[in-house]
Amino acid sequence: MTILRVLSTHLFLNHRLHPGLLELAGRAGAQAVEIFAARQHFDYRSRETVRELGAWFQSSELKPFSMHAPLYPDLEMGRAGAPTVNLLHPEKARRIDAMDEIKRALEAAEYIPFTNLVVHLGERSDGWSQHTLEFALTALEHLGAFARPLGVRLLVENLLNDATTPEHLIQTLTLGHLDQVGICLDLGHAHLTVGTTEALTTFGNRVASLHVHDNHAIRDEHLWPGEGSIDWPSVTQAVQKIEPAPALVLELSQHLPQQPSELPARIAQAFALFD
Repeated sequence: MTILRVLSTHLFLNHRLHPGLLELAGRAGAQAVEIFAARQHFDYRSRETVRELGAWFQSSELKPFSMHAPLYPDLEMGRAGAPTVNLLHPEKARRIDAMDEIKRALEAAEYIPFTNLVVHLGERSDGWSQHTLEFALTALEHLGAFARPLGVRLLVENLLNDATTPEHLIQTLTLGHLDQVGICLDLGHAHLTVGTTEALTTFGNRVASLHVHDNHAIRDEHLWPGEGSIDWPSVTQAVQKIEPAPALVLELSQHLPQQPSELPARIAQAFALFD
């Protein structure tokens, strides 16, 4: 099975995204990257920043597979009190603001040819109800219509809330006839909720990408695979049954105590789990 190896720039979230970090990803065996749209890291609102990165990708073998939609609209990841980008917020004005912020990030596809956008539906406290279902359908339909002319597909991610359990995400996509929307299966989140086996079984061939990281089933640690309690042999065996093969996206914590010189070897080792 040929599987695309992708590194999320979440690993470098505390740094401005620049070609040197992207080149490190390439040296580690990554074929593509997922750009994490946090403005202190990658300011998608800056046309100059977007154009510079787009020009770099034009001359590089490393490809931009996906972008992770913003979680906060500010330059400090909400630490100064900025509201979250929440597509399921009870207030309509907040939901509209969230869609507008995500559309600003999507516009980067005019210069950076990523083909997938990973979207969060809600926050940890958002439950499953008729209202959240309606809000989710509206957001996915609206953002999908905006993304399509840019050549971008939406991938909705399972989170730690009840609105995005595998069962509820499949219901949302089925009820909305959203066949063009894929799934980004976050294995760490699945491990903390329904379990990786159940998530893989429920999503099946809808999975277009995998967020790969580990934890101890207590909190969302984003550890290196093998440093937590996920059963990786079982995961890799189940992933091999998915057709077409999903992209493998390493989404590691920016706080891991790793020396920069050691990163390429650790990243390559993590990719090798799925060989």
